[in-house]
Amino acid sequence: MRTTTTQTVNGPTRLPVVDVIYVAACDIDARFTRICIASIRKFYPRIPVRLLAGAPLQRGLANELEKYWNVGIENIPAGEYSWGYVKLEALFGKPGERFLMLDSDTVMTGPVLNILKECDAPFVVDNGKLSYFSDGNMTDVEMKLLYYDWDKLREAGHGISRPEFVFNSGQWFGTAGIVSRDDFAPWLEWTMPRRLRHKDFFKLGDQAILNFVLHRKIALDGLRVDQRQIMRWPAHSLAGVDAISVAKQTAEALIVHWAGIKKLRQRDMLGSDLLAYFEKSYYEQLPFGSIRRWYDIWRD
Repeated sequence: MRTTTTQTVNGPTRLPVVDVIYVAACDIDARFTRICIASIRKFYPRIPVRLLAGAPLQRGLANELEKYWNVGIENIPAGEYSWGYVKLEALFGKPGERFLMLDSDTVMTGPVLNILKECDAPFVVDNGKLSYFSDGNMTDVEMKLLYYDWDKLREAGHGISRPEFVFNSGQWFGTAGIVSRDDFAPWLEWTMPRRLRHKDFFKLGDQAILNFVLHRKIALDGLRVDQRQIMRWPAHSLAGVDAISVAKQTAEALIVHWAGIKKLRQRDMLGSDLLAYFEKSYYEQLPFGSIRRWYDIWRD
């Protein structure tokens, strides 16, 4: 049963159970979408799961997911949203709705919703600070490359200081009804596809603009955003997380995200055993699953 809350900008008076898990999806990610869904259902067989279609889905995928995995499609305008912007739609749902947002190229390795037991903020994001290009921490140059340039924004009169943290937008917890379209409007055109108004300030994609808007809400409105370890990036380490430990439910409960490191053949990817494990699990639920699996791999 959904918990009723009184919502404030600083968070709910009682932390609700997550109402829904959203997965951003499109045609070219169909294989990853199936794998992601299988991982969610291993640990959460009954929680509502809905796809946010940022572009047309692979033919037959929506019916397949609904019939065999009890996954729905969120009712949003159809179209090409461009580079992850469809994920922002979750912010404008029913006020107070608590959600987990996932990219398709992710898998759960355990009951990750337990992360919220220690958090009462309306937004919870990954606390990763490691560089994507080296073994050290992320530098200011890298932050500006992947997120936004606070120096250029400040020079343009927007009064922005260096953010205390940044986060990958492929996995985060949020609450609808706190951030509005108007908060994005000076920076983002709500066209189809979505377009940044100031490409010299922001990295293209939802990640930069979402980080920026939340940082502004923190500074101006006192929005609370907690940071916890949520993501595991295979290029850094998968120590202690593999198909065997996930199957035994002894792995650390995190989200593995193949951000920026996908390859043409999944068997050549880091952590390919995890992908193969959940893909096999997915097709075991479908009639003639082994045949359908090879057909879907071929068309993917």
